[in-house]
Amino acid sequence: MRIARFTAENELYFGRVDGEPGEERLTVLAGDPFYTGVTPTQKTFALEDVRLVAPIIPRSKIVGVARNWHDHAAELGNETPTSPQLFLKPNTSVAGPGDPVTLPETSEKVSFEGELAVVIGRMCKSVPVERVPEVVFGYTCSNDLTARDLQSSDLQWARAKGFDGACPLGPWIETELETESLSIRTWLDGDLKQDGTTADMIFGVAELVSFVSEAFTLLPGDVILTGTPAGVGLVRDGEEVEVEIEGIGALTNRMRRA
Repeated sequence: MRIARFTAENELYFGRVDGEPGEERLTVLAGDPFYTGVTPTQKTFALEDVRLVAPIIPRSKIVGVARNWHDHAAELGNETPTSPQLFLKPNTSVAGPGDPVTLPETSEKVSFEGELAVVIGRMCKSVPVERVPEVVFGYTCSNDLTARDLQSSDLQWARAKGFDGACPLGPWIETELETESLSIRTWLDGDLKQDGTTADMIFGVAELVSFVSEAFTLLPGDVILTGTPAGVGLVRDGEEVEVEIEGIGALTNRMRRA
């Protein structure tokens, strides 16, 4: 099941996405599915008649995982970690599908990182690996934009990873997805730059959610970014980044300078 967040008729809705590509319709849901469940109403819209926005704005936090692919750690000259390496992004870093992203004035070297994002569905703490499916609401595409020059100069990654627009999410949340071997591809202005599979992650989704939940209480709508394959590169004014994940869809954003 695909759950989207969208605007139509000057209203903001959650909706269930039905139909084949090119024929999708959105059925409006009653309330917030993270707290009231997925309850469809009789109101529907054609996809072309709405504007998709970020499928979730976390009320609490976005947790990123660094260097979770052997080849990505190697391309940046880093050793493979022996445990998940975590960082935080604020919810003000979220952008939606199709939203322009304004590159920060403080950086000249922002790079793209296509990633699978895990969306938490219920409050949880210290979740055993085998029970992770019980706390996951679903999955979406993400782009963990990173200011490389700030990442190199600062002791912490708050500025490098947390600027406004640094976390595009979308186009919707897929609630039923096997994550063991998903294709993740990223294009820059139509040129394929990243081509990986989640089978190559050092720590899988269940391990990551369990590990993160030991460090933080996770709340409904929290997002965990699971890391990126090799092939990251810099983005410039006017360039478009598209992240496509098998079983979910594609997330596209154009970069711009203020």
